[in-house]
Amino acid sequence: MLTTRRRVAGQISGENVITEVAWMYYQDGMNQKEIADRLGISRASVVNYLQEARESGLIRITLASDCFTTHRLAQELCKRFGLQAAYVVPDEASATPEETFSRVVKGAAEWLPALLSPNDRLGVAWGRTVYDLATALEHQSFPDLSVIQLVGSMSTPYGFTAEACSTRLAQNLGAHCYNLHAPAILSRADLARELRNEPILREQLDRLRKITKSLFSVGTCLPESHVVGSGVATRAELDWYVAQGAVGVICGRFIDETGRGIPGPLDERMIGADLDGLIGLEAGILVTPGHDKVQATRACIAGGYATHLVTSLTVAEALLA
Repeated sequence: MLTTRRRVAGQISGENVITEVAWMYYQDGMNQKEIADRLGISRASVVNYLQEARESGLIRITLASDCFTTHRLAQELCKRFGLQAAYVVPDEASATPEETFSRVVKGAAEWLPALLSPNDRLGVAWGRTVYDLATALEHQSFPDLSVIQLVGSMSTPYGFTAEACSTRLAQNLGAHCYNLHAPAILSRADLARELRNEPILREQLDRLRKITKSLFSVGTCLPESHVVGSGVATRAELDWYVAQGAVGVICGRFIDETGRGIPGPLDERMIGADLDGLIGLEAGILVTPGHDKVQATRACIAGGYATHLVTSLTVAEALLA
């Protein structure tokens, strides 16, 4: 056990002083000033040591999920939409969209490990929500967990690729990672068909049909939709799908307000999971961080793609309105 007798911090090795400061703060219940006085260091140094302890993984701060899944609005979401569970994080009407986004993503990162089991085959979508979730996730290890990229690679306006989502998530879960080594969209249907028939890619696509759970955020059909920004669809193609009734996008596939897929010009050119393969899984974990996705989220749940939902209090209220 670490002692708390007074000594000069310079006499303690760098790693040991971080450990001692962390123990005093989290186990002994000492405040920052008390620790600084005890070790003969500045309060700023204590703050830096605590930050380094968190960044190195020495300290893990978790919140009990029950207070978020048993929230009144979480229960109402489950009752209204037939969800298995919902996780509702607090936010305020005055919160900025970025603040709400950050809270929901961190909440999803807290809850995700509780929804996984050894030997799960987790299909992972792409986008900023999933990438930031993977980054926020505390490092841990799940025996024989597989993380599988659901849709091919594409450019993104956020500075990361689709495979970065699955790779980072797998690293922080201590899981096997299976990426999809192909573009998400090709210029011609015949070219996409030939690529799907390549033995290596056919094996990867077969793996998509065996996932047991999925992690994703539904996209919108707004003009600034990520499906356009990433180059999967042109603005003209987006407008065509909207004219056919599209209200949301799942893994590059367009859905209407009932959650049914809308057949269109992109289908035969895409490399990735089919919508049918994302229905009826053990768990479909949907993360909805903003009000712009309310309509798309309703459609996603109606289509049977989501069994679990992570969102904020004000977005939950909008979903129930």
